[in-house]
Amino acid sequence: MTESEKAQQIVAALRSAEASPPDAALQTLNGLMGLVRSPSAEQPLEVEEARSAAFMSICEVGKALHRGQPTDALWPAAVSASQRWLALVK
Repeated sequence: MTESEKAQQIVAALRSAEASPPDAALQTLNGLMGLVRSPSAEQPLEVEEARSAAFMSICEVGKALHRGQPTDALWPAAVSASQRWLALVK
């Protein structure tokens, strides 16, 4: 799977998970970790940083969901970070 395909899948899954109940959203996010955790090949530094930012923001949403904390402000940041990654790898 290419970096672009990974990023596209993550953006789509985040949008879907945002509208899901917390338990379902958390399961979706856990399923994304393998896609966002490591690149498929060496990437330019800017792409690596964007992928890392997406990973961290998805982790923040996951932590909040796991703890039962509000996530309203976290979802847009995760989607935005993932979209930036997608824009860089297209």
